[in-house]
Amino acid sequence: MLRFEGEKTRRSGHLGRENAIHDEIVPESTVQSGSCLRNGNLETPRGKRKVQEQCAHIRRNSSRSRRPSQPQNGEVVEAVTLFEVVSMGKRAMKSVVDDWVEAYIQDRDVALLDLINFYIQCSGCQGMVTAEMFQSLCNNDVMQKMTETFDEETGLQYKKFMAYPWILTVTWPVDMDNGDYPLIKPGPYWKKFKANFCEFTAVLIQQCQYSILYDSYLMDTVISLLTGLADSRVRAFRHTSTLAAVKLLTALVRVNLNLDVSKCNAQRLYQVEKNRISVKRTNHRLDQLERKRKEYEQKPLEIENMMNAIFKGTFLQRYRDVIPEIRAICIEEIGSWMKMYPDTFLNDSYLKYIGWMLYDKQPEVRLKCLLGLQGIYNRKELVSKMDLFTSRFKDRIVSMTLDKDHEVAVQAMKLLMLMSQNCEDVLSSEDCEILFQFVYTTHRPLAVAAGEFLYKRLLSYQGTEEEVPPKRRGKFGANTCYMRKLVTFFLESELHKHITYLVDSLWDWAGSLLKDWECMTTLLLEAAEEEALSDAQESALIEIILVTVREAAEGHPPVGRGAARKILSAKEKKIQLEDCTKITEHFIVVLPQLLAKYSADAEKVANLLQIPQYYDLDVYSTGRLEKHLDALLKVVKGIVAEHSDMDVLEACSRMYYVLCNEEAAIHRRADLARTQLIDELVDKLNELLDDSWHEGEGLCTDEEGICRIYSTLRRIAAFHNAHNLTKWNLYGKTSKLLVFEMEHGSLSVQMILPALQCTYFALLWQLASVVERSSSKETLLALNRELRFFCQICACYLSHKDKDLSEKAFTILCDLLMILSHQSSGDNEAVGALQYLPSTSLQSKMLLFIQDHVFTEEKEEIKDLTEEEEREKEGYKLNDLHRRRSLLAVYCKLIVFTVVEMSAAAEIYKHYMKTYNDFGDIIKETLSRTRHNNKIQSAKTLILCLQQLFQKHTETHGSTNSMDSSFTNIKELARRFSLTFGWDQVKSRESVAMIHKYGYLQRYITEPASCRGDEWHPLVWYRNSLLANEDEENSVISSLREWSPTSRSKTSYFKRKLSNGSLPETSHTETTNKTPDFLCTPDLTAAVGKSRKRLKSQDTSLQECLPFFCPVGLSRRCREDVIKAEDFSADNIGEDVDVVGADQVCDGVYQPCTWLTGADQSLESTPPHPCYTGSRWRGQIKGGSAGQSGLLEEEEGRVLQAAAEELLTHPAVGTMDSGCAADD
Repeated sequence: MLRFEGEKTRRSGHLGRENAIHDEIVPESTVQSGSCLRNGNLETPRGKRKVQEQCAHIRRNSSRSRRPSQPQNGEVVEAVTLFEVVSMGKRAMKSVVDDWVEAYIQDRDVALLDLINFYIQCSGCQGMVTAEMFQSLCNNDVMQKMTETFDEETGLQYKKFMAYPWILTVTWPVDMDNGDYPLIKPGPYWKKFKANFCEFTAVLIQQCQYSILYDSYLMDTVISLLTGLADSRVRAFRHTSTLAAVKLLTALVRVNLNLDVSKCNAQRLYQVEKNRISVKRTNHRLDQLERKRKEYEQKPLEIENMMNAIFKGTFLQRYRDVIPEIRAICIEEIGSWMKMYPDTFLNDSYLKYIGWMLYDKQPEVRLKCLLGLQGIYNRKELVSKMDLFTSRFKDRIVSMTLDKDHEVAVQAMKLLMLMSQNCEDVLSSEDCEILFQFVYTTHRPLAVAAGEFLYKRLLSYQGTEEEVPPKRRGKFGANTCYMRKLVTFFLESELHKHITYLVDSLWDWAGSLLKDWECMTTLLLEAAEEEALSDAQESALIEIILVTVREAAEGHPPVGRGAARKILSAKEKKIQLEDCTKITEHFIVVLPQLLAKYSADAEKVANLLQIPQYYDLDVYSTGRLEKHLDALLKVVKGIVAEHSDMDVLEACSRMYYVLCNEEAAIHRRADLARTQLIDELVDKLNELLDDSWHEGEGLCTDEEGICRIYSTLRRIAAFHNAHNLTKWNLYGKTSKLLVFEMEHGSLSVQMILPALQCTYFALLWQLASVVERSSSKETLLALNRELRFFCQICACYLSHKDKDLSEKAFTILCDLLMILSHQSSGDNEAVGALQYLPSTSLQSKMLLFIQDHVFTEEKEEIKDLTEEEEREKEGYKLNDLHRRRSLLAVYCKLIVFTVVEMSAAAEIYKHYMKTYNDFGDIIKETLSRTRHNNKIQSAKTLILCLQQLFQKHTETHGSTNSMDSSFTNIKELARRFSLTFGWDQVKSRESVAMIHKYGYLQRYITEPASCRGDEWHPLVWYRNSLLANEDEENSVISSLREWSPTSRSKTSYFKRKLSNGSLPETSHTETTNKTPDFLCTPDLTAAVGKSRKRLKSQDTSLQECLPFFCPVGLSRRCREDVIKAEDFSADNIGEDVDVVGADQVCDGVYQPCTWLTGADQSLESTPPHPCYTGSRWRGQIKGGSAGQSGLLEEEEGRVLQAAAEELLTHPAVGTMDSGCAADD
């Protein structure tokens, strides 16, 4: 509601028009009386009640008036208020402003009040506004009314501020400051409203610049209004008024620019007219131009005053507002002022605000600063005014390329590129070297921006042709010179394995250079002696060739940079096909020459041999280029005979695999060459074995003969990986070597490694052929025997003295077990007979292998090393870590896919904390996957892990001390386990319940009276209350039914238990027998005694909650259900029984899964102290016999506290916080 009070409000005509305009929002009683609520009445209780009633009525009417403004039942009601017209955006903004200007000319007070109400409503205020004339008050009263208060009696807030010539009082409910107002509301409707709001402010000034802008009334009122609202403690007022004020200043800047143009035009016309007439004659035209010229000189002064008022009243107060959105608005607009009106704003007095905000904590504000500076540095005529700013804040901008917000870092890089282009010597060579290294970053937008910077600083064609030496121009112009620069930069960066990232960063800017493969190959083949590349440069250039070919053929960023492969557009696909054709046509001719030249260099050859996989093989036949194919095959055959390096051999095998594609027209020619090559290798192996092998004695040859056999086996193994060599019958020859080594152990390890691989590949090809087509029963039985025998050989090699051989055998064994365990028998019953799962003894051996080779670190010798030796040592450590991670990952995969028992993971979980930096991600993923497969068994595995650790702790230390480091580590591990459950109590309910039953209950299940006297009998009843009845076991069964059919069948059919030697499991009886003193330690008894005062009950039931059973914020309404407990007997000990879920809180029953999953509390902090929030333990704890149903108050407190203390110290409390013991 808008009220206007003073001398002018006494006019009935004015009051009638006002009420007519705002009839939708003015309370009926107020309109009829024609009176207004004076500010003095706000102090009386009657006045406060009246204001409160009016605000409530306004909110109701406002909500009704706004709803019809949007479509309802296919009809759209015409908007009434200015706020509704602007927010809906149905009309052109210019016509809306013209209507308002016309209303202002007729009655400026009513129109101004309408505009004031518009800004108030845009702030989301549903209160009312009252106004009183400034002339009717004394100056002292005015100063007293500039306040913002809160009335506790009415629940209203009052904002009184000056909007000359009025003093406005805005009244709104206290819940308005809840952060919900139009500018921040989500959805497309409110996003459009923000744009309409800014447009309205701009158009308002634009339409008023020739009429009412200079009447000393409109702008004074609006500026006073916005300045007063911007000083409010309410975020909605500050945000809305700040946005309106800065947009208002932007519009005034445009007006001032127009005035400058008009002033220049008037001055020019005046001079022309003055020169045209004689001095003595008078001219009305000249007088008119003179008046207009003086008017244009006066108006900018008024505009400047308005701009200063807004800048000082709003910007200076709000550019450092606590709300980052408000700060961002101010910085964004001052940047636009500097670009639009540099004569006034582009100086150090204004630039300092942008410089200061570069250090803002919020990335949104820093981003606006960088975007504003980009607009300035992009214009060379403005750069001259930025010298002091550049020298002061250049280092800060360089450091912002390392900003944690990626977008800020990208824009900082782009800004530095503009600075380097338009400012001379602003960036030093050290700065450029730092910025160049960002081409290797994993964040692709930042890398692309750094690639643009590198390209324009080092590889661009912006220079003249004279910059390129005449000798290096030649056929390819400047590309030869720039390619040399690129190779030199790559070598100097010393990041030799990141060439893929470098090429990808430059791809968008230097595509023509990177696709000039003719220039690259010419540098390798035809370079003059004085310009020849060094060996390192040649290797780098060959890597660049390979990476550019891959990038052009695949068309997506490398692995680790960007998301999944992007979908190419039609234009991009066309370019990709053209590049593939260009690659094929060029390298079909050149590649044999390159291979022939560098055939002796393994690294260069391995890279060059990868190029044919990106060929369009049809070009061979369509272009009649078969002779080049023969040349290529001939060269590759020589390379295979010359090299024994595995990378080279695998590259040759892969090239043959690509060329032998049956869909290609050249596959017959390539297949013939491959067959000839394999025949030669197999014949050579047979010859060597026949000459050296003697039955009963084994291999009898010298080192040279062993080396020849070894190199031949390596070549065959490399080809056997990608090609089916079953017809050469290699299995019998290689398995003979493996068996002899297993029995006698006298063969060279160099020979056994490739023999093991060849045997493995031979079995896999046989298995693949059996799966693809039907085979006889005899064939399946023979293959089954061979597979199991090979598994025995690998298991035997696990204990081999050679580390490389044992790890290779372990990797092959794990892969083979994974394949055999998932041979489905649904489609082919015969294939199902090949399914094989490891025995208990084999699982034990594999687990011991992991413990010895993964979690056992070698002791380091402390000695002084040179820098080169340090680098070699670090490289060795990195390779060793990669090797151990691979071993652990391949074994954890067996656990995840139920090839081995899930309980085997307990041994791995023990090392979660100690090896978190090296293997934490693998162990965490294993835990997550196993929980997804089987929640119950996963929980049992966690308990088994903690129990074994606790047993080892008690055996080592003898007694339990909560301050021991090993016990603290166990609690910390349990806390880490608890964090993996997530925040969803429903999902983790069964797992946490199982942890309670296996962790806490089994401790007393065999010795309920292990303590002195009858002190612990109530604890037995409490333990029974935790167990659910038989009906609740259905929840466990339902969780078991969630497993996949394959996993369920495997688990039921192949269920095994690990032997005690490999995975020791301590029974609960042994645990209680070994640690009887711990159950009744003096510390625990004292703790129980201390807690009695805290747990005293005021009624017959407990009045206070135990901290671990019902923490603050997690208490729920108790139900009348009571859990029925089962009596424990020897028959049901250890059975899996479910407990009440998270959604059932029963009287007197402990909830096992309340805060352990961390639904409402952070597990990083210690649990709260006893809750005194009104939660109650009502009723009685049921369980045991009928005579045990009644408990005294003191006895109840002792029981519950004892249970809590036991949970603190028991190893199975996997989800307890490490700080719990200290708190209780």
